[in-house]
Amino acid sequence: MSKWLLVDGFNLAYRCFHALPELTSSQGFPTGALHGWVKSLWKLIDQERPDSTLVFFDLGESQDRLALLKEYKAQRKPMPDPLRQQIEPIKQLTRAMGLAGIEQDGVESDDLLASEAVALARAGHDVIIVSSDKDFAQIVDERIRIMLPPPSANPKLGWRLLDAAGVREKFGVPPAQIAHYLALVGDTSDNIPGLDGVGPKTAAKWLAECGGSVECVLEKAAELKPERFRETVAANAERLRLNLRLTTLNLALPPVKPEWRTPQPEELFRLLDRFEMRSTAADARKRYAGGPAPAAVRESVKPVRETQSELF
Repeated sequence: MSKWLLVDGFNLAYRCFHALPELTSSQGFPTGALHGWVKSLWKLIDQERPDSTLVFFDLGESQDRLALLKEYKAQRKPMPDPLRQQIEPIKQLTRAMGLAGIEQDGVESDDLLASEAVALARAGHDVIIVSSDKDFAQIVDERIRIMLPPPSANPKLGWRLLDAAGVREKFGVPPAQIAHYLALVGDTSDNIPGLDGVGPKTAAKWLAECGGSVECVLEKAAELKPERFRETVAANAERLRLNLRLTTLNLALPPVKPEWRTPQPEELFRLLDRFEMRSTAADARKRYAGGPAPAAVRESVKPVRETQSELF
């Protein structure tokens, strides 16, 4: 079957923005994230040689999760203006590179990406998710893996693949228990409060002893150790159930139907020249010297499902 690369767009864009210095064109337009975006995708495509690549972006907030918790992601700071200015150029570069883009208003891109990843895996394809978002750990299996970007504190580690064994080593629980684990410890990035004082080791221990689910932890609240948590867990039963609904990815979304593209070298060169990305433009001209670069998207690979998602 085929290998698919599914890219968490904003996650990678933020990573590129913070990983590179504040580069600008002679007109003062920020270009750091643009350099990082193109070179990161080239590196991943060269390294993994996917048959197809899909890039997912958010168009708006998750209406389903906001209906459950109005404070969902409310603590997040607005996107830095220099990065905001680069989002549309990032999408333009993505199209010129021949990559298919997916976004849907009111639906979180995490859910779109995860739902597609699971459908592809069920159809027998191999999937690599490019993201540092821990939510995706819950769908890792023998066909789905996560490509973690180099950590800011130690970029020399490079890109790292996380499989099911890696998930267990990193979090202390297997993929099937990740949503339950996050419900207990909370997820500060999404403004989901966990139980006060309950850290990763305690949560992993409870799940290991209680059958791997929040519901089982609640059923055995009177037996939990340390004892000081027994009343807290029992008193917060509904909050934990709500947390679990928030931390569980929606895998039942309508399918996606990418708009397959081929690389457009001349358009890519034009954009890179326009933003005065000289070194990246020089690399692009070498890369495409013999025609379209090896591939991001292959016309022979057919989408497994159909959808009404927006395409960028």
